[in-house]
Amino acid sequence: MSTRYRTSKDAIDKNLDDLERYFKERIGLGTSFDIGVRKFVVLKKQVQIYYVNGLVETLFITNIIKELVNLNDHEKPTAKIYELIENRIVHESVEKVKTKDEMVDQVLSGLIALVVEGEQEALIIDVRSYPGRQPEEPDTEKVIRGSRDGYVENIIVNTALTRRRIRDERLRFEMIKIGERSKTDVAIGYIKGIANPELIDTIKKELSNIKIDGITMADKTIEEYLMKQGYNPYPLVRYTERADVGAIHLLEGHVLIYIDTSPSVIITPATFFHHVQHVEEYRQSPSVGTFVRWTRFLGIWASIFLLPLWFLFAIEPSMLPDRLSFIGPNEQSDIPLIIQLLIADLGVEFLRIAAIHTPTPLATAMGLIAAVLIGQIAVDVGLFQSEVILYVAIAAVGTFSTPSYELSVANKMIRMTLLIFVAIFKAPGFMIGATVYIIFLAQLRPLNAPYLWPLLPFNPAAFVHILIRRTIPGALLRPSIVHPRDRFRQPPK
Repeated sequence: MSTRYRTSKDAIDKNLDDLERYFKERIGLGTSFDIGVRKFVVLKKQVQIYYVNGLVETLFITNIIKELVNLNDHEKPTAKIYELIENRIVHESVEKVKTKDEMVDQVLSGLIALVVEGEQEALIIDVRSYPGRQPEEPDTEKVIRGSRDGYVENIIVNTALTRRRIRDERLRFEMIKIGERSKTDVAIGYIKGIANPELIDTIKKELSNIKIDGITMADKTIEEYLMKQGYNPYPLVRYTERADVGAIHLLEGHVLIYIDTSPSVIITPATFFHHVQHVEEYRQSPSVGTFVRWTRFLGIWASIFLLPLWFLFAIEPSMLPDRLSFIGPNEQSDIPLIIQLLIADLGVEFLRIAAIHTPTPLATAMGLIAAVLIGQIAVDVGLFQSEVILYVAIAAVGTFSTPSYELSVANKMIRMTLLIFVAIFKAPGFMIGATVYIIFLAQLRPLNAPYLWPLLPFNPAAFVHILIRRTIPGALLRPSIVHPRDRFRQPPK
């Protein structure tokens, strides 16, 4: 290992002055205002508590100090003072560490370290109180009916939200730290006896091999290391901010990755069809859920193929039957049709980006201005033909109806690529482009899971489950794509 990533494994100093000196040199005690130490004496022994302001609950520390100081009035000096202090700590989460590096890591994670003069162990007490918001419904995964709590930036809260829904003694959260400088907490969540052990081991191995100074971009950084995505625009993992969505995937046999400071949880493995489902389908009756699903599929199809198909028919009207001869522009324009389509499509993307960065009080005004400029005025001055605006708008609505934001942007890129193929090669360009697109998706295998499963390779039973939202009592088996150890969701009849 390089010098940059070498850590200290020195034992904790018995002399607390030496330990304090180490903290001053290592983490800036006395220089950084938020790094603190509380010194006091218990039965003639020096005791120190190290902490980080803003990450700890002050009331817990006060109660611990009060309990320990009271020993001076009720106990006599003894050789077993360390055991006495450990026994009097009024907190449920206490563990021991023996190296200074472990001690520093825990203090910077928001725990407190209590050391006693003459001892080479530190007591680590979990009194974390991370700043953050309360669980609330995610903006990107709203439902008409259903729970309104969602994941937040605190990994402890996120795992608690999951345990609240799955009270199984086999639910596991294995914690590791990633980042030489950030030391970010990352938890691997799975249900023992359901999740595939090979998948769990693969994820552990990939995460342990991450060598980087910090993962402040949290989940996206983990995804790029885990999936080795490169410049592939398609999402290879699924993100969710809903605790109920995370819980149902755990019960299916998926492995979840929780990253501290991120409100999104990574679901692995994920296929294309995982990204086109929405929790709303399961909050309605099976028939309504199926209708919503088909409508969403139609919107996703339109977001990819509608514009290229319309453009193809516009430049090759002979391909249309007589009954559909009305499709295509009725007037000629000085601006080529492909330029109009690309400008209009990029214009919608400009609006989306502007909506994200526009302060809420100005969002309505921006929307009105955009509607006027891109709508009537752009048509009147001859920049766009009215039919171009119509089909670009339909494709944009299809993009917005895609549940996965990452998938919707990738589909937009494919749509624009197909438009260019059609402009250059016409009908052969559309066929070649669409074929290459499907082959590209079919060859993706994130974590050895076929991306287009259950379409390719074809699994009839699973594909019917994709098309039709089954009743919960009728869904007896877990998806085979995750290779669950226990295939049955319900006891066989």
